[in-house]
Amino acid sequence: MTQTLSCHCGAVVLEVELSQGLASARRCDCSYCRRRGAIMASVPLDKLRFVRGADHVALYQWGTRVAEHYFCPTCGIYTHHRRRSNPNEYGVNVGALDGVNPRDLGNVPWSDGVNHPSDKNRT
Repeated sequence: MTQTLSCHCGAVVLEVELSQGLASARRCDCSYCRRRGAIMASVPLDKLRFVRGADHVALYQWGTRVAEHYFCPTCGIYTHHRRRSNPNEYGVNVGALDGVNPRDLGNVPWSDGVNHPSDKNRT
């Protein structure tokens, strides 16, 4: 099922197909995600399409520079990111999905981003 995701001001609008629906919803406790506080759900790379704002969205990277975190530079809302743990999929901001209230998800599982396997290889 295709769902629409948008930033707060509407400059960035995406259509996404969640690979496992909201069953894939997770939180992460890495230094960035913990500050951002978003619940994320999985989307295969070929199941995310820009409706509007592909030329407007901003990119943030740090550390290994593998993960690509996208947000609207106008309103600041995080829309999606290409994952470091699985670069073949995106994580999308569940709170930005039209008609979804993250509060209704109840207890959302956590991913251990603090102890990411890729960090063990860094010196």
